[in-house]
Amino acid sequence: MRKLLIAAALLLTLVLVFSHRQHSAVQTGPGVLAADVPEQVNLSHGSLLQRGDVTLTTRAHFDITARVLSRKDYSSSSYGDVVPVDLAMGWGRMSDSDVLASIDISQSGRFYYWHVKDFPIPRREIETSSANMHMIPADDNVKRQLEDVRQGQVVHIEGFLVDATRPDGWHWNTSMTRDDTGGGACELIYVEGVTIVPN
Repeated sequence: MRKLLIAAALLLTLVLVFSHRQHSAVQTGPGVLAADVPEQVNLSHGSLLQRGDVTLTTRAHFDITARVLSRKDYSSSSYGDVVPVDLAMGWGRMSDSDVLASIDISQSGRFYYWHVKDFPIPRREIETSSANMHMIPADDNVKRQLEDVRQGQVVHIEGFLVDATRPDGWHWNTSMTRDDTGGGACELIYVEGVTIVPN
C-alpha cells in the first residue's frame, strides 16, 4: 500500500511539474517582437458554424501576430467547452519586454487587466495595442496547439471574428475594433491555425 501511495505521489508531482512547465512564461530580450497591427477583413455575409447548441456567425477574417501577455484557461467554467482559453495579446510596443516590465498584467472572469505606477508608453497606446481575446478552436488539433501557447511567446493566429448565440436568447458578440475598452471590447475568435513564431 505504501508503495502505491508513493507511486501516486510521484505521478502527481510529475503531472504538476509538466503542467507548470507547459504554461510557464517564456523569457525574451528587449525590443518590439510583433510590430504589425492585427489584420481584419470584414465580411458582408457571414457563415454559420455550429458548436453544440451554440451558433457562431463569422463577422470578419482575422489575422494576428502578437505577443502573449497572459493566458487564462476556462475549461471547467461555463462555456469552457466552446471557449477553453483566453489570451491577452500585445503588439507594437506592447510586445517589448522593456515596456512590459513596468506593467502588471492579469486575467480574471473573461477580462484582461493592466496596472502601472508610471506609464512607460501613453495610456491610449496600451489600450489600442493590446486586447483580451477569447479563443474558439476549430478542431482538436487547433485546441492542442492553443494548449501549447505560453506567456511571452509570439504567436500567429488566423481565423474569424465571430458572434455566438444560443436558442434560449443568450449571445456573446465579438469586438470589431481594437480601439474599444471595457465590457464588450474582447475579440471572440474562431481559430483555424496557430503558429508559434521564433523570437
